[in-house]
Amino acid sequence: MTSSDMKKGAASRQLIAEAHRPVLTRRGLLGFAGLTAASALGLTACAQGSSASGSTSGSKLATIQERGYLAAGVKKDVPGYGYFDPASGTYEGMEIDLCYQVAAAIFAVSYEDARANSLVQFTDVTPKTRGPLIDNDQLDIICATYTITDEREKSWDFSEPYRTDYIGLMVKKRAQMTSIADLDGKIIGVSQGSTTQKNIEQMLVDRSIDAEPEFLAFSGYPIIKSSLDAGNIDCFAMDRSTLSGYMNDTVELLQPEIEFGEQRYGIATKKGSDLSDVVDATVLACLDSGWLDEEISAWGLV
Repeated sequence: MTSSDMKKGAASRQLIAEAHRPVLTRRGLLGFAGLTAASALGLTACAQGSSASGSTSGSKLATIQERGYLAAGVKKDVPGYGYFDPASGTYEGMEIDLCYQVAAAIFAVSYEDARANSLVQFTDVTPKTRGPLIDNDQLDIICATYTITDEREKSWDFSEPYRTDYIGLMVKKRAQMTSIADLDGKIIGVSQGSTTQKNIEQMLVDRSIDAEPEFLAFSGYPIIKSSLDAGNIDCFAMDRSTLSGYMNDTVELLQPEIEFGEQRYGIATKKGSDLSDVVDATVLACLDSGWLDEEISAWGLV
């Protein structure tokens, strides 16, 4: 496939996407088959000679279609978004469902068929590993509460945001903190590789709050919560939807009426990949149809 052919193919996919805006329901992806089937026809020649790490033409879609499944990076410890249930040995959550919608689009099948035929292979990722796993082609997409930032968009493509959240500050009720200023001199636990610390520091400046907390980074959310329960840290800071999975009668959010650190979650793909357009169209369809709103309600996200 020549460079000219690839450009024509990209233009064709854009036109098809506009002409065949997907119509989704809670349980399926309908109307997207036209887009993906047409894309697949344009990619047939490119698919030949592809390998596990990528096709010789550089077509990500062709590589995935030849491989037979979508490789997705997700969270395993964020209930409601991406959670690995050890009892069933399966992943569950809104982002897991969204990955199946993307796979359904790529393979021009229904959402139900994508699930039934296991067209997604999941790998748990952390804030530190998710970007590199896209770069080295071990994963096709990252759908793991990945916040869109200007800096990250320089390295990866992101879909339109499928969810917007804000940072929360979880503290023990027994600590009897009543304001963010009470965090002065306290230790705040955050996740390694996240933007949480930066957002908290900026919020303190923006709101002229006289507090200088310390920050301690951890490799996972469960260990942050355990450290809070053990009294090793004074606050567990993370996106509120993530914190909701760790709420119980012993903790509370500190001044939840103060919204800061807007977090817009998008699906990340390799920069310049032909997969990016299909992912973006899928997210837009899920938003437009109300499917994502239903997912948020079904999984009890706040």
